[in-house]
Amino acid sequence: MGGPLALDAPVTQLNGVGEKVAEHLAKLRITRIGDLLFHLPLRYQDRTRLTPIGALRVNREAQIEGVVELAQVVFGRRRALVVRVADGSGALLLRFFHFNASQQQRFATGRRVRCFGEVRRGPQTLEMVHPECHILAGDTPVPVDAELTPIYPTTEGLQQNRLRHLTNQALALLATGEDDAREELLPAALRARLALPSLREALGFVHRPPPDADVEMLAESSHPAQRRLVFEELLAYQLSLKRLREQARDFAAPKAAPGALQERLLAAFGFTLTGAQARVIDEVMQDFARGQPMLRLLQGDVGAGKTAVAAAVAAAMLESGYQVALMAPTELLAEQHGATLRRWFEPLGIDVLLLTSRLTKAQRRPLLARLAEPSPALAVGTHALFQQDVDYARLGLIIVDEQHRFGVEQRLALRDKGARDGFRPHQLIMTATPIPRTLAMSAYADLDVSILDELPPSRKPVRTVVLAESKRAEVVARIAVQCEAGTQVYWVCPLIDESDVLEHQAATDTATQLAAALPGVRVGLVHGRLPDKEKDAAMAAFARGETGLLVATTVIEVGVDVPNASLMVIENAERLGLSQLHQLRGRVGRGSQHADCVLLYKPPLSAMARQRLEVMRATTDGFVIADRDLELRGPGELLGTRQTGVAQFRIADLVRDAALLRDVQAAAGLVLRDHPELTDPLVRRWLADKVEYANV
Repeated sequence: MGGPLALDAPVTQLNGVGEKVAEHLAKLRITRIGDLLFHLPLRYQDRTRLTPIGALRVNREAQIEGVVELAQVVFGRRRALVVRVADGSGALLLRFFHFNASQQQRFATGRRVRCFGEVRRGPQTLEMVHPECHILAGDTPVPVDAELTPIYPTTEGLQQNRLRHLTNQALALLATGEDDAREELLPAALRARLALPSLREALGFVHRPPPDADVEMLAESSHPAQRRLVFEELLAYQLSLKRLREQARDFAAPKAAPGALQERLLAAFGFTLTGAQARVIDEVMQDFARGQPMLRLLQGDVGAGKTAVAAAVAAAMLESGYQVALMAPTELLAEQHGATLRRWFEPLGIDVLLLTSRLTKAQRRPLLARLAEPSPALAVGTHALFQQDVDYARLGLIIVDEQHRFGVEQRLALRDKGARDGFRPHQLIMTATPIPRTLAMSAYADLDVSILDELPPSRKPVRTVVLAESKRAEVVARIAVQCEAGTQVYWVCPLIDESDVLEHQAATDTATQLAAALPGVRVGLVHGRLPDKEKDAAMAAFARGETGLLVATTVIEVGVDVPNASLMVIENAERLGLSQLHQLRGRVGRGSQHADCVLLYKPPLSAMARQRLEVMRATTDGFVIADRDLELRGPGELLGTRQTGVAQFRIADLVRDAALLRDVQAAAGLVLRDHPELTDPLVRRWLADKVEYANV
């Protein structure tokens, strides 16, 4: 089975891999022998030593050896087999809830037994529940394991022992030398400069750590062997995004410049642009002048004026004779953008077309016909903008709002709608979720970044207070005062659990209770299970000022702009992440008066919930909040793991490994310049299952 292609061979060539095992391995994306090497352990168990029972520590895994003193079935809340084992330094109970008569007989008094498990504090003494146990013959010493035991991600029907046996075979092939040379994808000079071990050394250590390995370092993924693999995975990710960017430069894109339409639009706004808005518009105009596809991320805190920037740059493209498409994540937000852009553009003679999935075929037909005409138009919508039957005649600019809610593949699908004979549209990606620099360097390496770091003078910071649920009556009294003064209030009921049925029930019950407590206030209700027409009607009534208090689930996180709303109450605020709390708070403070946000929580608070609420109380700066959110929750929730794949690393972690990113970026440039032949193998190795990055 040897030879230079051994690691590329099908996994079925290994001993012990038949058709059934191969099917199980395929579920873990292991199809070739080399894939086993990059199926990395989740954690390790230390079976390289025996711990005296008297030295055991609670909540730690340990391996013990002793003599059975007692084995009996006890009847409490659950029937259990309890075995007392002693070794001279102390005694320990083994507790089994699932057992049969033969297992009970194994633990005869006086037998020597070796057990591995987690130590817990029991009612009388320390215990192990369902430990792994082996009965030892006689008094002959039995050697302990020579290496730490790796625990791998697995699937039903595939045991850890099988994975270890197969990985041993793959490691043996790597050790032959030829495969080591073939699989080593980091240039020797780069490894030497960064003091990174070879691939063979790194994989050998990570899969089979020696007894003296630093277990704490392994648990933190900070061992040099792990750092080598982390570096390579981040490098593969960076290369995939840089390749996206390089590919974009192979295409042409429409040129556009500021003109009369943009001037007329800015004059019609009725407000003066902030310095940050003017700077970002200028950055985009420079991109338009180059004639290559723009890939730009626009970060702007809640209320920083991203929509005005988008409209201004769209005006330049429209005046040059091209179409513009603006994609939003929800029907509600698409409709709000549509209404705003119609108000700005239709007096200037520009058609604004709203394309959502709610439209009937008869309603869609004229809109699709209009987009098929090679004349300027502004299309606004949801994912309906890139469905199969939509054809753009001259798409010059794509604007994507709330990028973290879309997958990269969706963004590429819309881009491809405008592809024509070596021509690609520009892309402006907007987000109101400020992205920490760590993530921007990594997750959006294919994009240039613009930041709106200045709020319009009319936007005043929202004052935030954190109150226990016991203060609810005082909050309700405050709402009565607010509504009597003519301002409006949101009351948000976040998701109670994973059931939208329970969520809408909680919102409904809250609306009923508040209506009874506030007889002089008209109370509206919005939740995800309402029919779209009812939801829209409730939102519209609140926007028109007909409703004083709107009780809602988190569906109002984006898409509602009511300048008269000056108080928001968020119930169960401890259940939400920082980013979502910040987005919700951004719904108030849009008018000229001061606004307040009340975060109600149910004690006791966990340490993380306490930190989140303290951050919200202390700052309204979205970038500060984003950094803290990244520290507390990680990149997956911040960017949307399922959509972006950002947090689906095998071993890397963007927060923990931030210090490596500068070297990773430099290494990506070096590989692309001096070793381009390594790019495809690296991307395939680490990102083969992420088609949107590896194969675009």
